[in-house]
Amino acid sequence: MKYSCHLLIGLLALLLCGCGTTVKESLKVQTATKRLIGADKTVVILPFADYSNADNLETAYRRNLLVSENLIDQFVSNSFHMPNNDDVFLFLVDQNIINVVAYENNKSKSVEIELQSDLSDKMKGILQHYIDQSQTSSKGGPLDNSLGTRGLTPQEVVKIGRHFSADYIVRGTIIQYKDRQDPSWSPVKKGVIPFITGVTNKIAFGQAESEQYDTLGNMMAGGLYGATISAVSNGTGTENLVWGSTGAVLGLMAEHTGKIPQAVVQLRIWVQDAYTGSIVWTNRVDVKVSPESVLADYQYDALFEKATEKAIATLVTDFTNTL
Repeated sequence: MKYSCHLLIGLLALLLCGCGTTVKESLKVQTATKRLIGADKTVVILPFADYSNADNLETAYRRNLLVSENLIDQFVSNSFHMPNNDDVFLFLVDQNIINVVAYENNKSKSVEIELQSDLSDKMKGILQHYIDQSQTSSKGGPLDNSLGTRGLTPQEVVKIGRHFSADYIVRGTIIQYKDRQDPSWSPVKKGVIPFITGVTNKIAFGQAESEQYDTLGNMMAGGLYGATISAVSNGTGTENLVWGSTGAVLGLMAEHTGKIPQAVVQLRIWVQDAYTGSIVWTNRVDVKVSPESVLADYQYDALFEKATEKAIATLVTDFTNTL
């Protein structure tokens, strides 16, 4: 009874200590680590041209925002001066260099309301198809002018530099910004069972043309391992059947596990002389980020943030090393 009382008090104390919030903060620019390379230089960061097959203007804007914010952090950490990005954007709009396009889409509102009614699944699928087509045509593709893919003449570059008293104009292109599956077969990342059944399946059957073949291959690999374990332990015929069936079930389960998300970011940055418009530096980087283990953060927003931050840091470091 006394032991149970102490246990109950301990659990209550643990619950009370667990009340509250967890705060995690990350200051991107640390004053103590700032470099003085750009202390007497001013840069103007322009919106990047997006060639990454953006699905709509909203995601393209969010992508550009993440890139520009990381650029600002990197240039600030190297002591460069720069105008506010909103002021730059307003100037580009006033000079008719870029166009402002609202990404809210209300043209298909009535159709979206119909999707909430008691229609058949087939009819809802047809209506959703028309909604998707409407959004694609109205929001534009990756080569639409509203995504910032218009070129600038040297005179326009000099005009921007003169307006903001800048030394450099920073431009760039988003070449690739996509998610995919990490091809790694590391059991630390993939998990032990998916690694065993998956490797055996690939070695035995190669690359399958259909998901059904992969599923059957994993079941056969799992059943083979189960039967082997039973045979090694001198199991009976019934035990062999049980072990083989258990292995096949585990192989089937492994088909839907072991997925490793990966964020792929490929960027190119151009730096132009604000007095002449000539290109003084350019480089390209390709960054792929995936979780280190099965216990790591698998959220795509964290992976893309890390990939973008690494890509920008690598490019800016290469640029500052040339100054």
